[in-house]
Amino acid sequence: RMEKLRSRLYDGMAERGVVGEVADQIYDALAAFANFGFPESHSVSFAHLVYCSAWIKHAYPAAFTAALLNAQPMGFWSPQSLLADAKRHGVEVTRPHVNASSSGASLEGPEDAPVLRLGLTSVRGIGPELGEAIAHGAPWADLEDLVRRGGVSRAQLEALATAGALDGLSSVAQHAKAPSRRALLWAAGAAAQATADRLPGIVVGANAPHLERPSPAESVADDLWSIGVTPEVTAMELLRPRLKRRGILTAAQVAVAPAGRVAVAGVVTHRQHPETARGAVFLNLEDETGHVNVIFSKGAWARWKAVARHSPVLVVRGHLERAQGVANLAAEKVEALELVAPVPGSRDFR
Repeated sequence: RMEKLRSRLYDGMAERGVVGEVADQIYDALAAFANFGFPESHSVSFAHLVYCSAWIKHAYPAAFTAALLNAQPMGFWSPQSLLADAKRHGVEVTRPHVNASSSGASLEGPEDAPVLRLGLTSVRGIGPELGEAIAHGAPWADLEDLVRRGGVSRAQLEALATAGALDGLSSVAQHAKAPSRRALLWAAGAAAQATADRLPGIVVGANAPHLERPSPAESVADDLWSIGVTPEVTAMELLRPRLKRRGILTAAQVAVAPAGRVAVAGVVTHRQHPETARGAVFLNLEDETGHVNVIFSKGAWARWKAVARHSPVLVVRGHLERAQGVANLAAEKVEALELVAPVPGSRDFR
């Protein structure tokens, strides 16, 4: 594009008495800046965005996280990683609830220490329109009220029950003072009969038999199925006693460990293979305490690719390196790790 402007530029300079070596120097300078000016202007705007984002994240971490959750899908980090980071920075996170949540993520409590409440649209099968209708229709008396007045379907009611969004809500038949989520899930199937074209009070089958409470692993699996995140315990936390016995460090321990050989385990959040990295591949592992950067050399990736490329959770052994305050783990040996519950998918090669 600069070459197309060359003749016009030289003609204009000649009209103004700028010719010869001086004209060549001006053109060379403009052409050089054209090669650099575009990324330079972007770097300025990115630096401004990073500074503003960092300040908001530091000063208002709950509001910052809520905004990111409401802007999904976007960016590099999954909602699970965003929530985990917020919790590590002191933000309290609560589940969606039909009598407390907005359609999207919102803040509750005092301004100096707000609680982040997950939105109704984070629940499987609840879109923005229904989320707004549920939020505006609150408070809801019971499950039957949600079906009759809110138009909630059986599948949506079951997802809300699994997510904990019906906790404390009266069941159709008042079969328990404090129904468990499994009892509410049972009642959801019965409450689905209470459509607007039927007479009220004729729902049957809401009384659940004795149901065992879900195990911690089952609760994690229920959370990931219903809301895609785990607001409380994560799958990695459930494995920590076993990992500790194997001498596998947490991300927080790696952050302060001296350089040398270590082992770490975590969920793969993303994989990157930059063209400028001479064949190296970069992985990020996340556990309940933070993140670890893992670097595969070209040779290490060729050896361990079959495992590292497709396994959602990894144990990586290697050499911990430190430079300018950043710790990186150079991978030497990799193995897949089976979790007690599924995990969100990684964001690879974006």
